[in-house]
Amino acid sequence: MDVEDVLSDVVSKEDLRKFEKQYHDQLTTGTVSQETKFHYAWCLVRSNYPADIRKGLILLEQLIKHEANDDEAKRNYLYYLALGNSRIKEYSTALQFIKAFLHMQPENMQAQNLLETIKKKMESDAHKGMAVAGALALGLSAVVGIGFALAKGLKK
Repeated sequence: MDVEDVLSDVVSKEDLRKFEKQYHDQLTTGTVSQETKFHYAWCLVRSNYPADIRKGLILLEQLIKHEANDDEAKRNYLYYLALGNSRIKEYSTALQFIKAFLHMQPENMQAQNLLETIKKKMESDAHKGMAVAGALALGLSAVVGIGFALAKGLKK
């Protein structure tokens, strides 16, 4: 699966329900395992809904701050933090996380590909923003021109 596919991959409803139930069951007992929290966060960042993605990002941030016991776990958290932030178009934040991952494991091709994809999406969104701004300026110019023409016509 290439990075574009990973960014658009959506969690199945069954997986989300399964890990959400597991998470909430453990939450009611007072202790949520690191593995359960990660699986639930992993599902959430792959949701179609930005609110779910943000919730998943919060869980991943908690994991990386308080429960990253080994480098492999930390890399997983960093990768999915980058992925989730990319999915909600928080590209600057995504870049920080994927660069932190690559600092730990620079030869990781999956992370390198995600870095390149994030950069391309940033560039693409910047171009779209400039196109929208240009169209708005053109539209505003047309309205002002029509206004002047109408005003000139009324004076005659």
